[in-house]
Amino acid sequence: MTPPAETHLVETLVSRETPYEGKFLKIRRDTVALPNGNQGVREYVVHPGAVVVIPLLDDGRVLLERQFRYPVGRVMTEFPAGKLDPGEDPLVCGKRELLEETGYTAREWACAGALHLAIAYSTEIIHIFFARGLSAGARQLDQDEFLDVCSARPEELYEACRKGEVTDAKTLTCVLWLQNVLSGAWKLPWQAQEN
Repeated sequence: MTPPAETHLVETLVSRETPYEGKFLKIRRDTVALPNGNQGVREYVVHPGAVVVIPLLDDGRVLLERQFRYPVGRVMTEFPAGKLDPGEDPLVCGKRELLEETGYTAREWACAGALHLAIAYSTEIIHIFFARGLSAGARQLDQDEFLDVCSARPEELYEACRKGEVTDAKTLTCVLWLQNVLSGAWKLPWQAQEN
């Protein structure tokens, strides 16, 4: 699907402020020229990007995590994920996060695509990977990381999503990928990897 020319929708930068710059996130306030010639203000979060991994166990289950997420004040069910280090290749990040958080390594990896998590107020892009041929090992959690690793049959995960028990946006997007890959509707470019 080729989009039509959309220059009539584009906003262009006039000036930029950075009211907050933390170790992890930055807040930007940009003044932009609107398509009608007026000006507007766009406030957004600059995020370094991240990776999420859909780990497929040999018995058909998928690996998941349960982790307390402070901003929403609850324990969430998620696929393993983590932020990119500066200049880091997304596949390298995916391998690192899978090992650190779950203790697993994978024999094969496939890049599924990417998702923009919150396009109205964040630059965050999350690269989606599938991993299979998993081998268990010891987790290497960061000092400030606390999570449980669990597994579920895909049907159980679909039902948890339907019931509103899984509400994490990246995990919901990954469930769409999982359903289509397992049904054969979407093909993946699997590649063997060294751990």
